[in-house]
Amino acid sequence: MKKLLPLIFLPALASMIGLLQASAAAPKMSASGIAFPDEQGYGAGVDDFGRPYIVIEGDTMHATYLPGVLPEKTRRLDNSDYIRVAEELGVEPAAIKAVVSIEAGTTQRGFYAEGKPVINFDLSVFRQMAARRGVNLGKYSRSHALVFNRPNTARYGSYQKAQQARLDMAMEIDSIAAINGTFWGMFQIGGFNWKRCGADSPADFVRRMSLSEQEQLEMFAEFIRNSGLLEALRSKNWSSFAKGYNGPSYASRGYHTRLANAYAKFKKDFT
Repeated sequence: MKKLLPLIFLPALASMIGLLQASAAAPKMSASGIAFPDEQGYGAGVDDFGRPYIVIEGDTMHATYLPGVLPEKTRRLDNSDYIRVAEELGVEPAAIKAVVSIEAGTTQRGFYAEGKPVINFDLSVFRQMAARRGVNLGKYSRSHALVFNRPNTARYGSYQKAQQARLDMAMEIDSIAAINGTFWGMFQIGGFNWKRCGADSPADFVRRMSLSEQEQLEMFAEFIRNSGLLEALRSKNWSSFAKGYNGPSYASRGYHTRLANAYAKFKKDFT
């Protein structure tokens, strides 16, 4: 990457922002950051840490320093997002929002911190995925004890941070098994479903999950298309949908009735 523009050049930012607003080469928002036409000295991209940056007259700066030019996908989901994706799928937006309310809880958030999607590291699934890859977890029981114990909220300050610590350590054992053994984002999709979400690889799955709530919604839509659950969601057959999405023991958890109740609650938001 080219040199980063030092923050001491704040006066220059105003003129550059004005240039962005006035120029015919004004940036266009995209999932990957800010896209510019092909012009010498201009460009955009995402660095190794997932932060969008722009290049203006040969100088590079992170877009987070430029008010008003952040990619739209950094914002929270709103009803317009649900309506748009629901129309693409031919389902009711309240049905999608019902799934979020069950999987993400009352906060309905896809991230617990910037760039950190909500996760649920599942030890039993991790064991299955590790076994499929021929990984002997027994030899890691002491060196990576954190992985095999309950999330230590007291030590890490929050449940999500504790789960992240477990996932990070599990990645040291086997990154693919760790990703596949974790449930991700506001829809809590298992990493083992990365292909059904339209991702190119487990790593691409994590990258996209870490982009935005909008990207998580798009991946959910792709998953629904590819997992045979679209018709159940369209017809609001909650038992059929719950069985495919939550597993065969969904009824014991009342997953289908919770979905039905959530749908009834959110339907009025879209009428």
